Amino acid sequence: MPIPSDHNELTALFRKLGAVSPESWAHSQVKEGIPQLLRFLFLKNAWSSVAVEGETDWIEREIKDARANPNRPYAGLGLGQARCVDKGVSSQDLNEVARCLQAQMLFSIAYLLDGPSCEPGALEDVSWGLFQIDDDGQPIGSQVSGLHESVLELDPTGREMRPKE
Repeated sequence: MPIPSDHNELTALFRKLGAVSPESWAHSQVKEGIPQLLRFLFLKNAWSSVAVEGETDWIEREIKDARANPNRPYAGLGLGQARCVDKGVSSQDLNEVARCLQAQMLFSIAYLLDGPSCEPGALEDVSWGLFQIDDDGQPIGSQVSGLHESVLELDPTGREMRPKE
């Protein structure tokens, strides 16, 4: 399905995808030419890799896996969590720490996608970006830039990573 160019069709698609302000996303894409659908889809998919608020089963799995194989890559996560749990730290608190760190990393990567920040006198002509590509892998349309500006807006809790009251 091609990306709709009609404001109403695009609004309906944003609504179907779960956007909080579908009209605003569609308006920005249609009227301002900003590839908002690509921006939204990238960030929505990226957020799916962040720990879900209130879901802590993964912590016990990490602890169990790390204890079974303490030399595997990332075993330090489960081993560190085990030490925290042994000292009385709740799974909810560990999950919140993980969520915040993961969201901060998502923000950093989204910012980095706009291009490198090189030291003066370092490599020149080094750049990258996020683009939609055609069937041959060639970029089409505008760069999807400024992703970091929308990271918090797409927090699935709707609280922009603010603590739950």
